Amino acid sequence: MTELPHYDRLKSYQWNYENPPGLEHLPVPAASDASGGRWTFCGKPVPSPIGVAAGPLLNGRWILYYAALGFDVLTYKTVRSRERACYPLPNLQPVAVQAIDQGGSTVEAADVMDNSWAISFGMPSKSPDTWRGDIAWTREQLPADKLLVVSVVATPEPGWSLDQIAADYAQCARWAVDGGADCIEVNFSCPNVSSRDGQLFQNAQAAAIVAQQVRAAIDGVPLLVKIGHVASESQASRLLTAVDGIVDAISMTNCLSANVTMNKELLFSGQPRGIGGAAIRAASVEQVRLFHQLIRERGSKVTIVGVGGIFSGEHARLYLDAGAEAVQVATAAMLDPLVGKKIKSTLVTPRARVL
Repeated sequence: MTELPHYDRLKSYQWNYENPPGLEHLPVPAASDASGGRWTFCGKPVPSPIGVAAGPLLNGRWILYYAALGFDVLTYKTVRSRERACYPLPNLQPVAVQAIDQGGSTVEAADVMDNSWAISFGMPSKSPDTWRGDIAWTREQLPADKLLVVSVVATPEPGWSLDQIAADYAQCARWAVDGGADCIEVNFSCPNVSSRDGQLFQNAQAAAIVAQQVRAAIDGVPLLVKIGHVASESQASRLLTAVDGIVDAISMTNCLSANVTMNKELLFSGQPRGIGGAAIRAASVEQVRLFHQLIRERGSKVTIVGVGGIFSGEHARLYLDAGAEAVQVATAAMLDPLVGKKIKSTLVTPRARVL
């Protein structure tokens, strides 16, 4: 079987943005082929719990391509209130690490991809004039049973207050909803940037203030927060307490931060980068289990979206059994666009969420 087109990590972000797979002969997204019982995402019914996380889907053409290949929840790559350029290559650097369970580690670069890589994009974004129209067009093209999630982040100016950052998040979220977004994801974690907007999940009070402003801006549209690695139960409890009653779901885990070396020299100017793929699966599953236990203990209605190192139905089931309502893939989808169909073929019947 001929390998399907996918993101070319050896070419620039801009090249990949302008050259989506199937641009000339784009397959028409079909209604989901999932069978079995009822699944949900942020409480909304979906044909399957398999989605694509923020990252691989650079624009509407990319979203339609993956929708046609069996994914039922499609997340538009994180957008901003102003244009932001991508970091220079390499944006996806393979690494030689089997597992990483905490931030601050050091990993070695690899020549060959073995299902884990360092991610270095810096949350680029087209201007709102571009992405707002593209989101509206995308929602019009998608079948009704596919969900369009739009990931948003603030772009703070020097000296901005937390309220100004929250207002910027809220503005982007409102624009996305106006374009037809079915759900909004606020990105509170990006290991590839050091600014305040990239690490909001580490400050529970700040996360709550931003989430509340976004909630007010998007009325009843489902709201997710995407978080990074949580180091302790106490930190997880503080964050859950802060956002409970505001958000519908928490998406985890958005990479684990690490320094990357090649021949004993630090890459990326010595700055840490997010590690994604198989290496973070075990830590991410454990984080889902921790949050699910806290949710059960307090009778919360917040649900969990599991992310990190999912390459098979078995991996997806690890997250679902740990308490996730749904799962999203990123690395696997970029390597094998058919992975969604492969995972779905093994997940026939949903298991009840235990509270």
